[in-house]
Amino acid sequence: MSDDRNIDFVLRTVEKRNIRFIRLWFTDVLGTLKSFAISAEDLEEAFEEGIGFDGSSVDGFVPLEESDMLAFPDASTFQILPGNSSEGPSARIICNIATPRREPFEGDPRTCLKTFFGNLDEKGYVANIGPRIEYFYFASDGSARPNQARPLDYAGYFDLTSFDSSSDLRRDTTMMLERMSVPVEYNFHSSAPSQNAVELRFTEALTAADNIITARYVIRSMAQANGVLASFMPKPMSAYTGSGMFLYQSLFDLDGNNVFWGPRDGDSDAPHAHFSEVGCQYMAGLLKYAPEYTLICNPTINSYKRLVPSGDAPAYATWGFKNRNALVRVPMHKPGKHQSARCELRSPDPSANPYLAIAATLAAGIRGIEEKLVLPSEVNAETLAKGPAELARLGVAALPRTLGEALDVFEKSELMREVLGDHIVSYMLEAKHKEWDEYCSAVTDWERDRYYAGI
Repeated sequence: MSDDRNIDFVLRTVEKRNIRFIRLWFTDVLGTLKSFAISAEDLEEAFEEGIGFDGSSVDGFVPLEESDMLAFPDASTFQILPGNSSEGPSARIICNIATPRREPFEGDPRTCLKTFFGNLDEKGYVANIGPRIEYFYFASDGSARPNQARPLDYAGYFDLTSFDSSSDLRRDTTMMLERMSVPVEYNFHSSAPSQNAVELRFTEALTAADNIITARYVIRSMAQANGVLASFMPKPMSAYTGSGMFLYQSLFDLDGNNVFWGPRDGDSDAPHAHFSEVGCQYMAGLLKYAPEYTLICNPTINSYKRLVPSGDAPAYATWGFKNRNALVRVPMHKPGKHQSARCELRSPDPSANPYLAIAATLAAGIRGIEEKLVLPSEVNAETLAKGPAELARLGVAALPRTLGEALDVFEKSELMREVLGDHIVSYMLEAKHKEWDEYCSAVTDWERDRYYAGI
């Protein structure tokens, strides 16, 4: 459907369904969802001319003297919001941000991914992403913070018992997502107490990022409506595993063929009997450039409490089939099925901006193809247990262990600057250096408990 036909469909639907207000969505550089509402009478003008707003009030956008920005609704993202208010039904549309000259704004994360996706098309590829998002439910006292991080249950992975008090909420959340045209593969109770997961179906990269933004909104909204707090904090409890935003990735050519599929008969050195050379080069790019995109995929101080060697998240740039401590894993659920050939990137967490995380990691994989990188040998769990010194001797690269380390690598990355642009890179460096400096000067309860009376 062309954009003009999308717009005509949206305008007819708004009139037919008597929709009074349309919420326009976009994110700031860090991935926080922003929204403002317009009346149905202003929607046609919004499609043609955009809606002006103060960009200086949005983190990472523009300074005060350059504050005028335009939000252009993308008609393909139109969705009627479930439930009716006293004013009648409402809808949402995700926007692309532009300058007053109607030029794409380089600080808009969605525009960044959209531009990269267009460049990918010129190279002859279409990228598909299947996200799995983990999160926690906590008891809420009505404030914005968990009530001493008190879980709702102590169920475990895939449990279906009376201990899983979140099952009904997960079901209702999934139904809400389906009503908003976000297809869900499945949902389940994850490993830690009150930790849940929703896996979204594969779709092309830009839609996948839109779906992640929508899923986070729906998960939070449904939790709040039930008196619960949903948290996407990567590791809210020290004693339990953290939450990831796993990205299943695959590339297709313009004829719809999965280029990660490619059996190489007689090639005994092939890492996988049904994984193509292009797929191996792509994974090699994910490994080589992992330290450079880590800041984008793991953007908070807390992110690095999850990326530790003793956890179930990756701490090293490795790949494998069965090892879930690997950075990149090749799932083997459907061996021999061409279209399902894919790799799973396990480092991102749900605090990341999905538009930037998907753009940065796709770029790393594509760079691996362009450089014809050779995929190193698989590293198993036994090898990973050898310790940092032995792993370094074996040439296994460690991921950044702190936000400060990630900043140092990111700042030197030509690839990230090329993909994300100067505006986003400069803001990320400024904002995250400030966050790191504040953290380094803060005195924590752990320090007081350890040193207050003992020194």
